[in-house]
Amino acid sequence: MASLKQKIEGRKATAAVIGLGYVGLPLAMEIAAAGFKVTGIDLDRNKIEDLKNGNSYILDVPSTAVAHAVNENQFIPTNDFSALRDVDAVSICVPTPLSKSRDPDISFILAATAEIKKHLHNGQLIVLESTTYPGTTDELILPELEASGLRAGSDFFLAFSPERIDPGNASFNTHNTPKIVGGITRQCGEMAQLFYSQFIERVIPVSSSKCAEMVKLLENTFRSINIGMINEMALMCDVLGVDVYEVIDAAATKPFGFSPFYPGPGLGGHCIPIDPHYLAWKLKALNFQARFIGLASEINGMMPSVVTTMVTDGLNQYSKSIRGSQIMVLGVAYKKNVSDCRESPALDVMRLLKEKGAVLSYNDPFVPNLRLNGEILNSVNISPATLSTQDCLVILTDHSDYDFYDIVASAKLVIDTRNVTKGMDGFRDRIIKLGAGNKTGLRYQEEDHGTSGAINGTP
Repeated sequence: MASLKQKIEGRKATAAVIGLGYVGLPLAMEIAAAGFKVTGIDLDRNKIEDLKNGNSYILDVPSTAVAHAVNENQFIPTNDFSALRDVDAVSICVPTPLSKSRDPDISFILAATAEIKKHLHNGQLIVLESTTYPGTTDELILPELEASGLRAGSDFFLAFSPERIDPGNASFNTHNTPKIVGGITRQCGEMAQLFYSQFIERVIPVSSSKCAEMVKLLENTFRSINIGMINEMALMCDVLGVDVYEVIDAAATKPFGFSPFYPGPGLGGHCIPIDPHYLAWKLKALNFQARFIGLASEINGMMPSVVTTMVTDGLNQYSKSIRGSQIMVLGVAYKKNVSDCRESPALDVMRLLKEKGAVLSYNDPFVPNLRLNGEILNSVNISPATLSTQDCLVILTDHSDYDFYDIVASAKLVIDTRNVTKGMDGFRDRIIKLGAGNKTGLRYQEEDHGTSGAINGTP
């Protein structure tokens, strides 16, 4: 223990990051920037080649930072797990998706653990960062690693530290976002805290790995439930003839007891649509039903169908049906100013429109192409001439690159799911806005979509 502590404090320890995606690559760059030598491990050979050539595929990580770290031999990308035999600290940042049945898929964690076990040695620190259900670290990883004959807390150190990456956030990054750490033992937690404090501004210890796992799930379940509540509130305001955004802005003037959330076409990204299901799954095994999680998932999952109903209503005003209409989607990434389409509600909206016979196209400055129902679609350029040929524009992601005033001025019909047309009163006759009192919520209820509208999943 003393030897590893001295290595960390002297920045002589070597590190490895398994999984070089949105979480792992920024983490590896922070560790390298602090003076540690870092091995980055990923099975995707294309990623490894890009990194070796100094190219970043993550918007939040400049290629210059990757190139510098590689050239200085501070960062070594590889797909060879045997490199683990020589490292002192290992961070696991692999994906944790859901299976088709909405159950947790921890196969990537188990595969990484099996590789670590092969090269586990005295004085090594292992930290899981991948989001998972409470108990994963001490119920699955600990027994596997201790099967080597080494013991956590004395021979090696094992902890959980949830990732808190927010892609595209210009204010908070890996370095300045507070880091939660929970160890299997007190010694494990202290060693993990010492390591992360070398390159992260503030590290906050909690009493156990299970507590740390629960922290991450609370954070994202909080957001999922509040977004579900405000999405339902938008439908209520629609029925009542009230603008939900005006309501939210007014409520947000209260200096206590209220935090504003905003409606949208559904949930997307690598966390909020998925993480609450990990908690619900674990609790279901303990005969406890997580009702708020289920209800929020149902509401958020039906929003793509709500948007499709808005398109139907808008086209009906022009005596048109969706079938055969030229419909362009603006923004397919799950949030503004990023290229990430994982779990994006835009894909669900596009599938529904396609199924109803729309002649579909899309534009996204961050996503040059995408696969939809096995078909490759390419982002089309937008111009006043192109926009004027469309029967309907559906704004799903409010990228900063868009000049929404000019876009609306060139359009025949605009479905606004992000409140980007606020203040455009001169174009009111061509805009239908989610939650702005256009009765779509009532229409949606009358059509009795029920839970069948849940695209991204009811548990």
